[in-house]
Amino acid sequence: MDTRPGRVFPRHLLELPQIIHALAKRDFTPVFAAAKAAGLSYNAIAAACEMKTERVSLIARGSATVTSIDTVERIADGLHIPGGMVGLAARCWEKQAASHPPSNTGDDPMKRRQLLRGALAAGLTSTSLMHIAEARQGGDRALTTTDTVDIAHIESAAEQHSYGYRGRPPVDVLANLVAEFSEITPLLRRPQRASGRVRLAHLAGMVAGMAAVVLHDLGNRREAHAWFRTAARAAEESGDRTLHAWVLAREAMVPLNFGAPRTAANLAEQARQIAGRGTTAAATLATAVAARAYASSGQRDKALAALTEADRLADHLPGDERADSWFGHCEQKHQVHLSHALTSLGETARARQHQAQALTLSAPTSSLTRALIRLDAAMCDHRDGNTIDGCQAATLALAELPARFRTDLTRKRALDLYRDVPTRFRALPEVEQFRAVLTP
Repeated sequence: MDTRPGRVFPRHLLELPQIIHALAKRDFTPVFAAAKAAGLSYNAIAAACEMKTERVSLIARGSATVTSIDTVERIADGLHIPGGMVGLAARCWEKQAASHPPSNTGDDPMKRRQLLRGALAAGLTSTSLMHIAEARQGGDRALTTTDTVDIAHIESAAEQHSYGYRGRPPVDVLANLVAEFSEITPLLRRPQRASGRVRLAHLAGMVAGMAAVVLHDLGNRREAHAWFRTAARAAEESGDRTLHAWVLAREAMVPLNFGAPRTAANLAEQARQIAGRGTTAAATLATAVAARAYASSGQRDKALAALTEADRLADHLPGDERADSWFGHCEQKHQVHLSHALTSLGETARARQHQAQALTLSAPTSSLTRALIRLDAAMCDHRDGNTIDGCQAATLALAELPARFRTDLTRKRALDLYRDVPTRFRALPEVEQFRAVLTP
């Protein structure tokens, strides 16, 4: 078995419960991500474990897994992870280390001081200058390298994710976001300057919030709420009220879309209060979601008032707040919110106008959004007395939706229509076909 010395995995990480748990399952995604955050590059990990750098990167991001026992052994030996932590026998290097403990000279401050004094006794020789230079370079690395590079890398990835699915499966986007968040966590545990801590907290709030959005779209309400709470704590710590308002507004869409509109209205109003009087995407989103919540709970006057205010805010948004991203409030998103609110209010003529605009503005790859708009249109058919047409339109919308987007969110929107169909229509073949596509 390989007995090379390897690149030692930071000892303090082996004491973290999440790393212990991951190693026990031979899940190296959080392990590699933590090693990277602690200062080991993917190249260094790859060299130590005799792997390709690309594969190390994929594993760290959750896009690949380790199944071969040979690879597990190479990782354990390369990073000096005790065999018992990954279900292996004690490694050869563990036994050697136990019988020949390494010298502490390099890590003992007193020994280092004595070595430097001895070197300097002969003057500023090449040896003493080497010790002095090493001390300075270590300080330079601690002050200027790892955290800045890691944060910049994650910020860049977060910006890319913020533009939505772009045709990618939600589960793939979620895997990447969770991997990014796992890289932030070790950095948050380190002592930071105030400005660095604010930057990290803001980034954590963004990434956790996006992960929560995807979990909502996948229909996992419980986990979505948990991630939104984490995102809200991070946003609050960062001091960014706009981000905090956005998180609460997006969280309000969970109870809104899953049958608790009054809870949604309360969250949306909290978001509006935090957003303040500024003309921002977060304030506009919170107001639009409040309008939808009031409409769904039968509070017509409040819904219409919120719709009017949402329109006013949307009309006055500055250009950078209109970005077509999860954190912006573009025209297409605004039309989608208006469509749902007006459909819930029974304002079918106005709703259809916004549905047409929303579909025109939606990219062909926006499968989930387009399906939800078409389901709103099907509900409008039903409200206008054309129940059979509505059921057929809903059936077609669900049938054409890619399987990866057939989640509890789209199913719940379709179920709202089916449950509103009068009993006398239930035996008709068009309604039976609609019921069949709703069956999990």
